[in-house]
Order: sequence, then structure tokens, then C-alpha cells
Amino acid sequence: MRVSTTAFGLCAFVFITTLGSQAPAPAAGANRTLTAVDGIKVGHHTLSERPTGCTVILVDGEGAVGGVSQRGGAPGTRETDLLDPSNMVDKVNAVVLSGGSAFGLDAATGTVRWLEEHDMGWDVRIAKVPIVPAAILFDLPVGGNPKIRPTADCGYRAAAGASSSAVLEGTIGAGAGATVGKTGGQGRSMKAGVGSYSITLANGLSVGAIVAVNAVGDIIDPDTGTVIAGARTADGNLADARTLLRSGQTGPRPRPGENTTIGLVATNARLTKAQAHRMALMADDGFARAIFPSHTQGDGDTVFALATGRWNGEADITQIGALAADVMARAIVRAATEATGLPNIPAVRDLKKK
Repeated sequence: MRVSTTAFGLCAFVFITTLGSQAPAPAAGANRTLTAVDGIKVGHHTLSERPTGCTVILVDGEGAVGGVSQRGGAPGTRETDLLDPSNMVDKVNAVVLSGGSAFGLDAATGTVRWLEEHDMGWDVRIAKVPIVPAAILFDLPVGGNPKIRPTADCGYRAAAGASSSAVLEGTIGAGAGATVGKTGGQGRSMKAGVGSYSITLANGLSVGAIVAVNAVGDIIDPDTGTVIAGARTADGNLADARTLLRSGQTGPRPRPGENTTIGLVATNARLTKAQAHRMALMADDGFARAIFPSHTQGDGDTVFALATGRWNGEADITQIGALAADVMARAIVRAATEATGLPNIPAVRDLKKK
């Protein structure tokens, strides 16, 4: 079932014009990350043996209505079919984002175990079955032994450490081994990681995003069109994937499955499963605004959506979806600017030191 959008009116016109260029400046000390959405907690676990890990988005109480958009050409996911609006289960208890390629899907098993221990899940009378969709990114070549990857213990620890405090960003959790800028065959990528951003309107509506960015493409500031991180030239400067592709310098094609940007958007509004699905689809536009190129054959790009229903206002899915795309794009930028570099893989902050 598809849900049609409603007419905007004057209030929505004002909303569109305020999305314009710069995001509103946050108040001092304000939480402008995903956990500003009531009912959402986030926990990371990062392995010490190699830069990889997982990130768990935990929902308080009985769970949240969920949706998903999967547009990359090489996905690695778990439990996404149940998010289809035509299917029965209507609540999600947690979502796991993980490094480690397909091996990292095991992290969700640990989160399931933690939720069961805390009596959280879909009530089937004889038990409560935790509903935990998950997605992974490919970071096996980064930082050492590829046999070191997230396990069920990683997902358990991340869930146990989940908090409603402002989300920790950068080279952490699912983004510990994430890199960007593999377009054009330059062989000189840059570090990215986990980023998060949210907006809360005067009427109490909140929309937030979290994302682990391991893209083939460059990271673009959506406000200015400037490349922030990505493929580098031999002298260490940013090559600009747009220039490379327009000049025909495609280089070796990214191998399927070796990249991927995975993320989640959440709102405190009440949404149906169909509306949550639409929110995820619209949030996916944030990828295209902040990553070039995006949704390639070598990416497994996946966006989850959650609606906690803690806000009593009337939900306008067009407004919520547009905000979701906006906060997702800004979270992607933060994934690059908040990252710290690894040996031979500099971060944005390392380029600024030159």
C-alpha cells in the first residue's frame, strides 16, 4: 500500500524555505544527534585488534514502527523483508549497523540475546522474539587481519552500552574501518566513520539520522557543493570524483560488496509501516546530496527508518521525509569531518594540518 501525501499549506511552505542553505545553529549544549529523538538509544562497540565494530540503535519499550530503503547494488542485510508494509510484524526493537562484511551480520545475534534478557520483543505468547534488522559494510582490508571482525559479542556489548546521550561520532563502532573516495582508480582513499545529526521543530517534531559511511564516492558538502573528503591525487590533494568521471578517468571499477553506506533515520511522530517505508525512501535522497557517486554497483547502500510515536502532533510524511533527507546528508558530512585517520588513510582533519 502506498500513502499519498497531503497538501502543504502555508506552514509547509515556510518549512521548505527554511531548509534552504545552512542548517539552524544548535543551542549551546543541545543534543543535535539521533538520540534527540525520544525513545532512541545508541551504543557502539569498537574492536581493539583491528579498526572495526558495530553500532546498535535501541528502541525503548515495545519498539518502533520500521521501514527500509535498499538501493545499493551489493547489500548485506538481515530481517529487511519483515519491514515490507505488506508483512505482519509492525514493531522493531533494535537496528544493528556493523563492519566485517557478511560476517558482521552475526552482531545482530548478540543484540537479540541482550533484548531477550531484558524481556523485549514481539510477543508470541510463549516468548518475546526480538526484532532486529541489520546491515553491514565491507572493511576487511583496513588495518590488519581480516579474520578479526564483529561477532555476536560485539552486538551484545553495544546494546548493553546504549545510551540516550549525544551520539559519539567518528572512527567508532560500525564506522571504525570505514573509508571513502575509491572512484577513478586513484588508490588513495580517506577515512570516514559514523556521523549523526537531528532537528527538532518548535512544535516538538524531531527527526534524526545516524550513518556509517564507507562509500565508493566522495563526500560533498550539500550547502556549498565542495568536496570534503574522497579520492586524492598523487600529491595528496582532493581529486574530485566529479571531475574524474566527467573526464573519463574511471579507473578500475569498485568491486561489488567492498563499500557501502548504511544508516538510519528516526522520528518521534506516529507513522504507519507504509509511511515509515516512505520516510526511508526519502531519506535516501540524502545519500545522493552528500555522496558522489552514490548507489553504485559496488555499494550496498541501505537506510532504515523508525517512528517511535512519542509526539502527539499530526504527522505530515512529506515534511518528515524531507527533513529525513536533510539530516541524513548532514550526518554523512559529519561522518567525514569527525573521523580520525589511520596509517596511510588520512581524515579531513589531517588534510587541514597541511
